[in-house]
Amino acid sequence: MIKEQLKSLFSFSKKELNGLLVFAILLTGIIFLPDIHLWLFPPKTYSFAAFEKEIADFKASIPKNRTYSYKQLRNEIEEKEFEPEYFPFNPNGLSETDWKKLGLSAKQIRVIKNYESKGGKFYRKADLQKIYSISAEDYQRLLPYIMLPDKQNYKNSSFNSSVKQDFKKREAVTVDLNTADSAALELLPGIGPAFASRILKYRNKLGGFHTKEQLLEVYGMDSARYYILENQLLVNPAAIKKLNINTAEFADLKPFPYLSYKQMNAIIQYRRQHGNFKNIDDMKDIAILNEDILRKIAPYISF
Repeated sequence: MIKEQLKSLFSFSKKELNGLLVFAILLTGIIFLPDIHLWLFPPKTYSFAAFEKEIADFKASIPKNRTYSYKQLRNEIEEKEFEPEYFPFNPNGLSETDWKKLGLSAKQIRVIKNYESKGGKFYRKADLQKIYSISAEDYQRLLPYIMLPDKQNYKNSSFNSSVKQDFKKREAVTVDLNTADSAALELLPGIGPAFASRILKYRNKLGGFHTKEQLLEVYGMDSARYYILENQLLVNPAAIKKLNINTAEFADLKPFPYLSYKQMNAIIQYRRQHGNFKNIDDMKDIAILNEDILRKIAPYISF
C-alpha cells in the first residue's frame, strides 16, 4: 500500500518528463548565458600606452624641484612677453594695447597703470626705470623709441624756480645718503623735515641705499627734485646693512620694500625644504622671484 503510494508520488508522466527536460535546458542556458554573451560579443580592449607616454613626456618637461600651482601658472602667463612691435611713444597715458605691442607682459602693464593711477608721471626717459617691473633689458630695447628728453628742461618749471631760490639761500653741500641724519638732509635744497624723515624711514627699510637713484623710490620724490639734488648726493654701499638670507625669518624680511609677503614666505619655505642658499643663483629656482627682483635684493643679502 505504502509502496504504491510512493511510486505514484515520484512517478512522472511522459508530458511531465518533457516539461522537466525543457526547464533543465532553460536553467542551464540562464546559468551559462553570461559566458555565452562574452563568447559571442568579446569586449573591446584599449591600449593606454600612447596616453601614458604623453603623461611621462609632460612630467619630464617639468623642471625638477618645482611644483606648479594655479597662482604660479597664472603669474607665468601674465609675465609672458609678446613679440614686440616698435614705434615712437610717450609713456604717459599710453594704452594697454600699445604697451602690449611694445612687448610688455600683462603684469608689467598693470604695474605701470597702477603707478599712473596714483599720480605718477614720466618726465624723462630714465623715469621708466622707476617701474620695478621694467627690467634693464626692457628699458634698453625701448629707450630709442621713448619720446621724452634724456634730461628734463626745468627752466619754466614753477617747482624748479622755488627750489633754485631755496638753493641760493643754502651753502652747497654733499651728503652721503647712508650716513646722513635728518639735520644733514635738511641742508639739501627742497628737503624739509618731513621729507628728510621719509628718506630716513625708507633707508632703514632697505638697510641703506645701493645707488642714489633709489631716492626716486621715496614717496614724493620726482625727477625734477631729484635732478636738482643729484650732484650733491653720495652713496657709500659699504654702509649697507646686509641680511643673512639663511637665518632670516618672516619678521626680519617684513620691512624690506622689494619683497611681497608671498615672496618672503616662499624664500623661507624653500630654504626649509632644500637647505641653505649658497649664492643668489640658488634663489632662481623659487618660482615667484624673477630676475628683476633678484637683481634688486642682491646688494642687501648675504649667505
